[in-house]
Amino acid sequence: MLALALGGFGIGTTEFVTMGLLPDIAGAMDVSEPVAGHVVSAYALGVVVGAPVIAAMAARVDRKKLLIWLMVAFTLGNVATVLAPSFATLTAARFVSGLPHGAYFGVASLAAASLAPVGQRAKAVAAVMLGLSAANVVGVPSATWLGQHLGWRDAFVVVAFIGLATVAAISRYVPHLHGIRLTDPRTELGALRRPQVLLTLLVGAVGFGGMFAVYTYITTTLTDVAGMRVGLVPIVLMLFGLGMVAGNILGGVLADRGVDRAILGGLICMVVILAAFIAAAHNPFTAAAGAFFVGASGAALAPALQTRLMDVAHDAQTLAAALNHAALNIANAAGAWLGGLVIAAGFGYTAPALVGTLLAVAGVLLFTVTLWAARRSA
Repeated sequence: MLALALGGFGIGTTEFVTMGLLPDIAGAMDVSEPVAGHVVSAYALGVVVGAPVIAAMAARVDRKKLLIWLMVAFTLGNVATVLAPSFATLTAARFVSGLPHGAYFGVASLAAASLAPVGQRAKAVAAVMLGLSAANVVGVPSATWLGQHLGWRDAFVVVAFIGLATVAAISRYVPHLHGIRLTDPRTELGALRRPQVLLTLLVGAVGFGGMFAVYTYITTTLTDVAGMRVGLVPIVLMLFGLGMVAGNILGGVLADRGVDRAILGGLICMVVILAAFIAAAHNPFTAAAGAFFVGASGAALAPALQTRLMDVAHDAQTLAAALNHAALNIANAAGAWLGGLVIAAGFGYTAPALVGTLLAVAGVLLFTVTLWAARRSA
């Protein structure tokens, strides 16, 4: 489990450290910061493209070998990032780095679930996702500090070494995954014909966007609305990451007791927490506490959504599990975009929390429809 989580730690670090180093990348590449933001979009696009394509085309590949090759590709993408001579090649390198993201988490989640004791599948999935959450507490702050003081490329050197360490750890500690039945591309693509798979993906793409609507603009919210000193912002960001770790662990425990209840309850909690953050954002202490709970509410959903997708996909589990991360990246992009729209319209930096609340409400309604459709088909 730790070997699989190490890959998630590397993926989480490379995904989020780019945001903290955008000014440095923009200055080094002689482009504006909004243009430099295209490297973030390129990575997200790589996730969305790579998740279904790799999961379907590699359906016949032994799952342990596939995990190793995915991390090799991830490492090479980050090496290409370090060596990129121009902004165009850097953008292409970030796209390549994102390609293995969704497929890795999908296969790693299946691997963890197949190795877990009876009744602990969701906890095992949460253990894999824990690497992604831990990256926001340790990996991203450390790599950002390193990139700011030694040069942005050095941050991705660290990520490349994490990738190599993951390849070695998986080779050594993950057994051959005989419990996962190999399929074929046609079978995996059949997941896209299952209404429950598509509805669950839609719940994640919409409901999860609430967390990202707040997180994207959290720094300015803390300084301009809560009146917090800039030097204290990294501490709050670490609290957000700790909230993700706590939520991820709690989400795995609750999902093992009932996946559907865990998703519905998590979405309702997210509605309450995001709505409360609108008021909490005006005080530095309540804003810091709110950041912790926003992170926790979002991360608590991930193991349950991942487990439900594996359950409803039947014989197309790899593609469905991989698509979960494509859906979450769509939530990331949509939440950030909608939050930016209300700020640009002059509604202020608490408006993204209102947008997030509405997205979470939409997630509750969509999941209610999903449960109704499941009962009707049954």
